[in-house]
Amino acid sequence: MSSMSYIHILERYHDHRGAIADLLASLLTGVAEQRALDNPELLERGVNALVDHYPFIDMVFTLDADGVQTSENIVNQRKTLSHSGLGSDRSQRPYFRLARGSDEVVVTAPYLSSTGHNLCLSAALEWRDHSGAVRGYLVLDADMAEIVAFLLGDSRRRRFQPFFKTIYTLIVAGLLTVVGVLLLFSFLELTALLPGEGPPADAKTTHLKPFGVIIFLTLSLAIFDLAKTILEEEVLTHKDIFRHSSTRRTITRFIAAILIAVSIESLLLMFKSALGEGAGILPAVAMMLTVVGLLLGLGVYVYLGSRAEVHLMSWQKQQQEEFRSPGPAHPVPGAPMAREPRAPAPEPARVD
Repeated sequence: MSSMSYIHILERYHDHRGAIADLLASLLTGVAEQRALDNPELLERGVNALVDHYPFIDMVFTLDADGVQTSENIVNQRKTLSHSGLGSDRSQRPYFRLARGSDEVVVTAPYLSSTGHNLCLSAALEWRDHSGAVRGYLVLDADMAEIVAFLLGDSRRRRFQPFFKTIYTLIVAGLLTVVGVLLLFSFLELTALLPGEGPPADAKTTHLKPFGVIIFLTLSLAIFDLAKTILEEEVLTHKDIFRHSSTRRTITRFIAAILIAVSIESLLLMFKSALGEGAGILPAVAMMLTVVGLLLGLGVYVYLGSRAEVHLMSWQKQQQEEFRSPGPAHPVPGAPMAREPRAPAPEPARVD
């Protein structure tokens, strides 16, 4: 349950890039007043009001017509970012190059922020006076991971991640302690089998002693695999709860550990039956049939889950293509409008 990696963030960005662009464009339009260009205090009040409701905003600043920053960074007070930036040349930054000459709010592709050193998005708007001359630019920076979490409704859950990690870590520590105790018991059973160690045992039961060692080792293996799965899935790596593949992976690994443990136990019961303990043959067969049922059920679950996810991803891709298609109803802010295809020129009339 660690933070999203850059791969997961970029995947989520491409899934919702249209909604992200609309959101950033609407936020920038909300603070884009002509007076704000000449009144930094008014701009700062507007930004602080937005930050209370949209915590993914990093900063807002203004540029002149040449791309030189004309204000200090109006920074989100919840973040430790630099306020300095007045006089910096931003003419080569992607937001300035996109906004120059554009009549709409433009939203950049993800890039590495020079201030926060994280993946961010920027929305920029070109300001013009009544004569059409460029007065400056208004730029808004947003943390890409936080805006993805905001759109998915995952912001509150991320606050509890340290608590969840602590609980899972304690559970893993308890399971590993049980593994250590089982390994100790198996070591004691193994040393009791050595010649000259411990009291003399009954010859009829001596050949069954190694099975006790195998049982302890099998339980240790199953519990250790369970602890390892919990540690990897919930503590060390990011688990995307919005994708069914993450849940399917966890269930598959957990059921696989159970299948291995139950299979080994059923084989042990069969071996005991072959050595004279005939009462264990029926439970061994029942356990093996249980393993077969679990394996078949797991195969059906994995197949149906993968098919459902394929259909869901194809539907999402179709929705994105429909959203990105040019049309007068819902244009994406900052996206260039596609040109309509020209009608083919009429062929010249033939003169016979």
